[in-house]
Amino acid sequence: MIDSNDVNAANSGHPYETLTPDTVLDAIDSQALLAGGRSDGRQLALNSYENRVYQVGIDDQQPIIVKFYRPNRWSDAAIQEEHDFAEELAQSEIPAVAPLRDSTGTSLFEYAGFRFALYPRRGGRTPDLEDPDNLMWMGRFLGRIHAIGATQNFQHRPTLDIESFGWESYRYIMSTDFVPKDLHEAYTTLVEDVLKQTHIGFERAGLTSGSDSKVVQLRLHGDCHPGNILWTDGGPHFVDFDDARRGPAVQDLWMLLSGDRPQMTGQIDEILAGYTEFMDFNPRELHLIEPLRTLRMIHYSAWLARRWDDPTFPMHFPWFAEPRYWEEQILALREQAAMMNEEPLRWMG
Repeated sequence: MIDSNDVNAANSGHPYETLTPDTVLDAIDSQALLAGGRSDGRQLALNSYENRVYQVGIDDQQPIIVKFYRPNRWSDAAIQEEHDFAEELAQSEIPAVAPLRDSTGTSLFEYAGFRFALYPRRGGRTPDLEDPDNLMWMGRFLGRIHAIGATQNFQHRPTLDIESFGWESYRYIMSTDFVPKDLHEAYTTLVEDVLKQTHIGFERAGLTSGSDSKVVQLRLHGDCHPGNILWTDGGPHFVDFDDARRGPAVQDLWMLLSGDRPQMTGQIDEILAGYTEFMDFNPRELHLIEPLRTLRMIHYSAWLARRWDDPTFPMHFPWFAEPRYWEEQILALREQAAMMNEEPLRWMG
C-alpha cells in the first residue's frame, strides 16, 4: 500500500501519463486470483474522468471492472472508508456495487505507483425517472442506504459544506484565466451574491452552527445522479461511491429531480413516499435543494479548471475554455438566484 502523497505517476506530467494499456493489464494480472484469472488482453475504457475505469476481459471468466484512483486526491484511509461503506450496504442486501476483496480482506491495491480496486461487472441501463413507481423504488433504497449511513460517521472523508464546495471553488476559478476579462465583474458579483443566498438557504434549513434543528448529517452516496445508477428488471444498482461524504439526506435525492416546479413536486412526493418507509425525512431539508444545486454548478466549473492539465479534459470538454461557457454560467446562476428566492418544494407527505 502506498501513501496518497507518494505516487510516482504524478511526477511524470499529468497523473495518468504512465497508465498505459499494458500497465492496466499487468495490474489485473498482479491480482489474478482475485480477478478470477489472468487478463485476456481485451479492455474497454468506461465513462470516467476523475478516475480511470476499465472493463477488462478475463480468460474463461466474466470481464472485471478495474478503477485506478486519481493520484493525490484521496488518502488511503478515505478510499478505504468508501470501500467499507459500499461493503456495509451490500452486506445489508442493498444493491451497492462494492469492490472485491482478497483472502486477507484487502480491497485497495497498488501497482506501478497507482492505487486501484477491482469490481464485479454489473450491467444495467439509465433509470426511467419519469415512472412514478421507479421513483418510489429509488426512494426505498435511498431510505435504506441512509438508515445505515446514519449509524456512524466518516472519519476521513469530507463534509458537504458551502466553504469547500462554494467559496473555495470560486476562489480557485478566479485564480485562473478561464473567466474572460470582460465577464469578470458580472461573474464575480453574481457568484458572491448566490453564495450568500446559499448561506440563507442553509440557515432556513437549520444546517448552520448553533442551530437547534433536527436536520441530520449522515454518510451519503454523495453523487447520486442517474449516471451512477444502473437499472435492471430487478431494480437499481448504485455504483461509484467515489464522492461519498457526510451531508444532509436531500443531497442524494435532489439530483433525481428534473423538469419544472410541478413536475419536481410530484417527483419528490414519490421519492419520499418510498424513502420514509425506512428513514425519517425532515421537510426543512427541502430548503437546501436549490442551494445545493447552485453549489454543484460552481464546484463543477472549479473541477474542470483543476483538472485542465489532464489531456482528457480539454479533449472531452473543449467548450469550457470558450467565452460562451461563462456567458451561459452567468445566465444559469441568475436563474438559480431567482429559484433560491422562491418557496421550497412542498412535500405532501
